[in-house]
Formats: sequence, C-alpha cells, structure tokens
Amino acid sequence: MNDYKKTYYVNMVNGEVLPEPAGMETHFRVSGTDKEIKHLMMAFSEKYNADQETFGRSHEPFKEYHKDNENDLYDATMVSIYQQIYKLGDAEARAHIKAMGILDGSAMESPKGF
Repeated sequence: MNDYKKTYYVNMVNGEVLPEPAGMETHFRVSGTDKEIKHLMMAFSEKYNADQETFGRSHEPFKEYHKDNENDLYDATMVSIYQQIYKLGDAEARAHIKAMGILDGSAMESPKGF
C-alpha cells in the first residue's frame, strides 16, 4: 500500500467507495491513502453485518429501539463511517455532515482507528 492520497466517491445508499462518481447524484468526495480507504470500506462491511442483525429485531414489534444491542451496534457503525468521511472528505462533505448533526465536536476531531 502506498501513502499517496487518491480521490474516491462514497455512496451512502449502497455502501460503495469508488474511484469515479459513476453517475451517482449524491455522494461524498473523499481523499485518502490505500490504508484509510480500506478502513472506510471495512466500516461499510461492519455496517452491513450490523444491518443484518437488526433485521431479526425488526420483527419484534414490542422491543424498543433504544433497548436493543443490535441497533446500538448499527448506530455505532454509522457514526464511525461518518467520522471517517468527515476526516477524509472535502469541504462540501464536511459541511454536509456537520449540518446533519450526527457527530458531536469530539467525534469530528478524532475518528476511531485514526
């Protein structure tokens, strides 16, 4: 792996990190080393696994969202992804994530694993 930063486009809908925008209307533009981009892609894999775990819970109508470990894991993976995009993203990506309010001040400064 090299230490040169390359530009990638992140599609949050389907969890893709691509070297070209590929006609995506909504994406985040990020720049990162091979290691940073691999870490981001692994976070999407963790999100997918966490999403699969929440599927079973979704069929239990009386289980509250805030009392569910699977949902907590899913939420944590989403925060991790947005932290990484905030760190690697261009000014537009950072402004969008900041406007979403998904990250608090400390989360925007120090993404887990970096």
